[in-house]
Amino acid sequence: MELTQFSSQITRFTPLVWTMLIGNFFVRASYYMVWPFLAVILYTKFSLSATEVGVLLTGSATFAVLLGFYTGNLADRFGRFKILYAAVIVGVLAFTALALVEELWAFCLAVFFACMPRTLWDAPSKALLSDELAQDSDRELALHLLYFLVNVGAALGPLFGLWAGLNGEQFSFIYTAFAYLALFCALLLKQHQARVCNTSNLPTNVPRFREWLTLLRDDKRFLWVLVATFLVYLVFGQGDSSLVQYLTRAEVPELALLISSLIVTNSLIIVLFQFPLLHMMKDWSIQSRLLVGGGVLAVSQIMMVLADVDSFWAWIVCIAVLSLSEAILFSNINIHIDRMAPQHLKASYFGAAGLCSLGFAFAPLVGGVLLDLASGTWLFITMTVACLIANWLYIISEKSEANAKVYEG
Repeated sequence: MELTQFSSQITRFTPLVWTMLIGNFFVRASYYMVWPFLAVILYTKFSLSATEVGVLLTGSATFAVLLGFYTGNLADRFGRFKILYAAVIVGVLAFTALALVEELWAFCLAVFFACMPRTLWDAPSKALLSDELAQDSDRELALHLLYFLVNVGAALGPLFGLWAGLNGEQFSFIYTAFAYLALFCALLLKQHQARVCNTSNLPTNVPRFREWLTLLRDDKRFLWVLVATFLVYLVFGQGDSSLVQYLTRAEVPELALLISSLIVTNSLIIVLFQFPLLHMMKDWSIQSRLLVGGGVLAVSQIMMVLADVDSFWAWIVCIAVLSLSEAILFSNINIHIDRMAPQHLKASYFGAAGLCSLGFAFAPLVGGVLLDLASGTWLFITMTVACLIANWLYIISEKSEANAKVYEG
């Protein structure tokens, strides 16, 4: 993307767009300053077992994803800001509780609610970005920037936490609560500048949730995309759980250094290559980008099948290739959904797309079963097949007719 074109596009970003982008960055950075210590606190302070921690986190995340599916439709019916305010208020209360409560039941309840703000925020915030930017190219850039800043926040958050001397104290969760409070104030200040007023000019033809389910069922093209994206997330989810288990069981040398290096490699590749890849693919169709990203992801899994388990640099290269596919796929999936969704159902579609995150939730279970019953080789072979099926489904979706009942707003 040429610098002049980039400069021209960002000058069209409204104050509310910048509020959403920068707010997402600070919330995500503060989140990753403290959230990695959650499992440590549950174990050291409350003596929960690994299984109990897993059940709590998986159950909370799954409920949050399902809630996001429902609230996406509410955001279309009653306005984006109502759901956004609900997300930040829940964030303030939940993370304040995590910082202060001393009873196990109260802490677990706070964990449950702390998983909600992200999914409550996701669909209406992306829909609001779409509302604010009239041109497709500007929406595309905003979604790329959103993903870029989220990754920068995720990378810098733990580093800032170390610099600030945060080492797992329970009270550290208050910093994330402050970030949500600041975002709440920013929304209050900038809401009146929204290009699209979502209080007095709400669409009158937005279906209720049950009607929306009927429309969703009949939109075969979108359903194929959902299944394909679920498989993509299932593959990516193995890198956070099953790959670590595989390397641990294989007793690779310098395991802690290797895992840390893999995390750093993933963040660096995404931050350094996302916009060069955007420039390279600027004239490509979204379908072509998704297929290339899926193909690169499949290559990364084949490389893991062939990698020498004791080779430090082999795993670095494998994760680098996987990270390139992530830089291609994640933001382009959001762009694809934005272009598929009717204007009056943007949040509903993004909310439905949030169901694909169940791929991350099921990844540890699927990977664990494959490691227990077969081997790491069969895990990566299975994930390669999942990548190929996902690409096939993306192709099938393009051949499907969009549901005629999903009427234009």
